[in-house]
Amino acid sequence: MELVGKRSGPATRLDTILRHLSPRLGAAPAPTSVCTSAQVSAGAHPRQFRYTLDNDVLTMEQRQFYEDNGYLLIKKLVSDEDIERFRKEFVRICRREVKPPGAMIMKNESLRSQYGQSEKVVNKVQDFQEDKELFRYCTLPEVLKYVECFTGPNIMAMHTMLINKLPDSDLIVCSWTAMEKADESNGCLVVQPGTHKETLKPHDYPKWEGKTNKLFHGLLDEDEAIPKVHLVMEKGDTVFFHPLLIHGSGINKTSGFRKSISCHFASSECYYIDVKNTTQEHLEKELVEMAQKKYDATSLKLMDIWSFRARLVQGERINL
Repeated sequence: MELVGKRSGPATRLDTILRHLSPRLGAAPAPTSVCTSAQVSAGAHPRQFRYTLDNDVLTMEQRQFYEDNGYLLIKKLVSDEDIERFRKEFVRICRREVKPPGAMIMKNESLRSQYGQSEKVVNKVQDFQEDKELFRYCTLPEVLKYVECFTGPNIMAMHTMLINKLPDSDLIVCSWTAMEKADESNGCLVVQPGTHKETLKPHDYPKWEGKTNKLFHGLLDEDEAIPKVHLVMEKGDTVFFHPLLIHGSGINKTSGFRKSISCHFASSECYYIDVKNTTQEHLEKELVEMAQKKYDATSLKLMDIWSFRARLVQGERINL
C-alpha cells in the first residue's frame, strides 16, 4: 500500500498533501501554499510551493531549496546529550540487555563468531517504536517543529531505524540525524537532488554477489548522469528529505562505526491506496508473507502492518 492525502477539509491544503505524498497523481495545478498550526508571517508572498506548507520556521530560501532539491540540512538540531542516550540504548540492544518488541535486529552473521553479541555485528535496528528510549527521537520537539512544515500538525511516525554502518560493509518526510561526523570516508548520506520530482523507480534486491538482508531493497536502474551530492554532516546535524528522493550511502572505509537515527513521518490525514499492478506489488507480497509467518495471522494485510507499526507523535490520529 501507499500513502496519499485524504480529500477532506480545506481543498488547497489537502491538495498540497496529496501532491506532496503522491507526485504521480500531480496532474492538478500546483496548489496555493497554506498554513500549518505555526504562525504565518504577516507579509503575503506570491510564491507557490508544492512540498511545504506555510510556516514561520523555514525561510523562503529554505523552502525553495527543498522545492528544487528534495532535501534540507539543519545543522546541530539534535543535542549531544540526546545522541549519547540513543547510542547507549543501541549498545544495550546489541548486548541483548534490552529486547524491544517487534524490532528487527539486522546483523552481519559472518562476524558473530568473532565478536559475539556486540555493536560490531549489528548494522541496523529497524522498527524501534516499542523501545521507549529510541522512540524519543521521533518525539523531539526540535525535530517535529521541522516535520510539521512538511506534513502539517497531525503527525505519525511510520518507520524507524538506527543505522550502524560497519567498517568495510558494503503528506511523508524523513528526518535523518548524524550521531557522529559523517563524510565520504565513513559512508555519509548521498542524494541525487531533484529526483523527488520524478515517479517512483522500481526497487528490488541488488544484483551483487553474496547474501543480502531480507527486505533490503534498492534501486534497480540508476541514472549515472544525475549528479550526486555527499552530505557531510557533524554530530547532531539533521537532514529532512522527500520520500521519493534517491539516496543511499557509500562504504565505511574507516575503522570506526558511523551511526545515524531516522524516522519517516507522515500526516495522519493520509490514507492507503492499493499497489496491486504497480512496481511495488511484489514488495508488498514479500512483506505480508513475512508478517503472516511472524505473527501466525493468515489474513494479515499490508495496511494492518502499517497501522500496527505507526505511532502518533503530535496532533490527532485521523486515518493512519
